[in-house]
Amino acid sequence: MIRMIPNALGVIVKLDQLLETLVTTLIFVSIGIVFFAIAYGILSKIFNIHKEIEEDQNTALGLVIGSIMIGLAIIIAAAIHG
Repeated sequence: MIRMIPNALGVIVKLDQLLETLVTTLIFVSIGIVFFAIAYGILSKIFNIHKEIEEDQNTALGLVIGSIMIGLAIIIAAAIHG
């Protein structure tokens, strides 16, 4: 027999706080996207990304740029979390 925990599947955010939570989430998402766009713009000025990755098949540069983006995502997530 399976015994259910009473509030295990309950709502995480109360409905009266839902709008505030959604607005805050959208603000942080847009800030994160702006930072990613700025970082990609800076990287494309330093490296010729499209030529190196698409034409020359430079996988090492793809790994470096991917690693930079993951590191930036971790920093942004830590800043948002507090």
